[in-house]
Amino acid sequence: MVRPGDMSPRTKARITGALYLLTIVLGGLGESIHGRLVVPADPSATASNLLLHAWLVRLGFASYMLEMACNIAVTVLFYDLLKPVSRSASLLAACFSLVGITIKTLSRLFFVAPLVILGGPEYSGAFTGEQLHALALLLLRVNAQGAGIGLIFFGFYALIKGCLIIKSTFLPPVLGVLGVLGGLGWLTFLVPPLANRLYPFIVAIGLLGATALIIWLLVFGVNEEKWRDQASRAAASIWA
Repeated sequence: MVRPGDMSPRTKARITGALYLLTIVLGGLGESIHGRLVVPADPSATASNLLLHAWLVRLGFASYMLEMACNIAVTVLFYDLLKPVSRSASLLAACFSLVGITIKTLSRLFFVAPLVILGGPEYSGAFTGEQLHALALLLLRVNAQGAGIGLIFFGFYALIKGCLIIKSTFLPPVLGVLGVLGGLGWLTFLVPPLANRLYPFIVAIGLLGATALIIWLLVFGVNEEKWRDQASRAAASIWA
């Protein structure tokens, strides 16, 4: 039952779409900064970029943290929107997402750690300059590897969420199909060499599904009548 004063499902869906869009923008900003600072196979050039553009490192870290904060909100809102389809499956999806968020958040410590190492005079006596530069690049690679592990859990999340959307009566099934394809793509990070090889295609499919879902949520939200009907039937069912 919907209590008076509760936010309507359509409004909630539009807020979800807006936060989902913000998540992608913030994540894209962080990744673009990461790509600008890191020079593959050149620790000295990477260290120089980090020291010369320390403000960019901090901006990237802030973008990543805000991305994860928005992602938490999106996870909770999607759980609420999709629980009329299956409360247990929607909760399971949310748990996978929260695990992925936790892993990615922790991995970002390795994004900002090189600043501490390169800018701390206490480390210069224990390591040579070349060693410090190599360590800084290593930490950035650990950051990327940690984020890749987080994507595995986001893959399970997208897979379950896509199935819930397909099964729902208040969102177009094609959005769920795109979500399932995106989830399968993120699951290739179970085998990192395969994921690295297919990365451009994985990102393209993931962005296609996310963009379609965001646009639908922002423009149409959900079909409130069908959402309320499915919510009522779920509340009456012992299997909800």
